[in-house]
Amino acid sequence: MAVLIGAMLAGCAALKPMVPPVQPSVHLQWTAQDQAAWHEVQFPAKSPTVYSLDTLAPPDGNGQRTALKADAQSSASMLRTPVRIEPNALAHVSFSWLVPALIDHADMAQRDFDDSPVRLVLAFEGDRSTFSPKNAMLNELARLVTGEEMPYATLMYVWCNQRPVESVIHNPRTDRIRKIVVESGDQGLKQWRSYERDIRADFVHAYGEAPGALVGVGLMTDSDNTHSNAIAWYGPIALR
Repeated sequence: MAVLIGAMLAGCAALKPMVPPVQPSVHLQWTAQDQAAWHEVQFPAKSPTVYSLDTLAPPDGNGQRTALKADAQSSASMLRTPVRIEPNALAHVSFSWLVPALIDHADMAQRDFDDSPVRLVLAFEGDRSTFSPKNAMLNELARLVTGEEMPYATLMYVWCNQRPVESVIHNPRTDRIRKIVVESGDQGLKQWRSYERDIRADFVHAYGEAPGALVGVGLMTDSDNTHSNAIAWYGPIALR
């Protein structure tokens, strides 16, 4: 349930009219100044994941790198920031993360095991009148809980224990949250992994339709469903 509420909230703040639009080129670095642009979303009856700035040595041992550390101890919470990029300006997103270990028994297709050491969350606008009755009910729940409607669609980039790269996983509670596997299995653990993704192409791949405006970006490390521990580091994010 934490992932569902988190995805609902990922775009909600971005829908408020007092938030100014952000230019199509957005660079989110991990400095004290940039961290102030992110807001933590905590979930009822859940311990929050601890997010903090950390300094790491890069793999080649030269210099140091500032990253965002996420420490989840049977916990779940999200960091989010509002953006506004119109559909015709959507291009690529680049991001990186370091995962020391996977979460045993995690399965993002199963509602009771839906945990992940890393998630990059993108929230999109769209026509909510096309929602199924179930999704319309969830939208009304989001309105009651947050005062805002849930995003029309949420796309997550995730690291999966077993499913192959490029697989699309539907959230077990609503098909308005879909996850694209960008890393699978234990290959690549304990090292920085970097990605550049075509947002429009990935949205079409996941949803079978063109995306609306991108209205929110979130990060989430959670281990509440499996009652386990997870640590990860996130590098800068760039929307180009």
